[in-house]
Amino acid sequence: MAAKISFQNVLDHLADSKKDIPQSHLKFYSDLDPKSLQLFLDVWTRVQLPRKLILLDALLSQLEADTVVYYEDIGRALLDDSDGEVRARAIRLLVESDDPKLAGKLINIFLYDEELAPRMEAVQLLGEFILLGELEKVKEDQQRKIEDALISVIHSEDDSILRKRALESLSFSSRPEVAALIESAFERVDPAWIASALRAMGRSHDERWNENVVSMLLDEDPLIKFAAVEAAGQLIIEDAVPILLQILEDEEEDDDVAIAAIWALSQIGGDEARTYLVALIDQTEDEELVEFLEDALENLNFTEEFNKFELLTLDEDDVEIDEDE
Repeated sequence: MAAKISFQNVLDHLADSKKDIPQSHLKFYSDLDPKSLQLFLDVWTRVQLPRKLILLDALLSQLEADTVVYYEDIGRALLDDSDGEVRARAIRLLVESDDPKLAGKLINIFLYDEELAPRMEAVQLLGEFILLGELEKVKEDQQRKIEDALISVIHSEDDSILRKRALESLSFSSRPEVAALIESAFERVDPAWIASALRAMGRSHDERWNENVVSMLLDEDPLIKFAAVEAAGQLIIEDAVPILLQILEDEEEDDDVAIAAIWALSQIGGDEARTYLVALIDQTEDEELVEFLEDALENLNFTEEFNKFELLTLDEDDVEIDEDE
């Protein structure tokens, strides 16, 4: 009979850099009580940096693969770690958090951290908190602070990539000035800024951007095209379907763009999209692609069922009644 493993055994194993970290140990780091978390932090100070990163990457992979595990306790505890890469990974462990108490800490990291990696992760998560604010799950004044922080960086001379990510995260907001910031980015010459503006358009779910997105679907720059294709799906632009099909018929098309086009079709839905996806499954021998196409078809089914549900649940005030009938 195999000996029962305790959390202390797992921590002792972590401290030994000569040993691999078994997959079976990862569950022990989930949902730690205060005492276990303190034991972890005590050992953490003795673990070498490469070993720390190996563990955190393993936890992140497990978090993506397993919906049951919960590593937020470790994520919160490591936000003040002395290493920037550790702090960045700690923020990623909080990706599913909806705790508004984190907002202040994330704003501080985003604005003042000395290293770029944690700031890049913080800006992504701040976008999620803005989305929660739009759904009235975060207080209005707290959402305002996040938006102000993002706007201050967009207008700054800070790292260009960070400013683009700030724009994309801000685009979840319904604040009036956001549209002007997106339009300004879209009008730049730099393809990276145009692509960022397109991503922001898609996240905004505002149909005012439909024509801008469609106009870029066949752009020669793959970065712009990819962002436009994704935005077309997010905005559910029906007029984009023929162009998306045209993109998929091009045998020389970039693989990432093609994959994005397939998923966009699944988001928009319709008979043309369904027919194409079903035919593509029948013609494809690549097992990974078939699996992706089946996921896309399942998403298309969900999209259409959701649309039907919305139509069935319209308020009476939304339905025009002809009183002469």
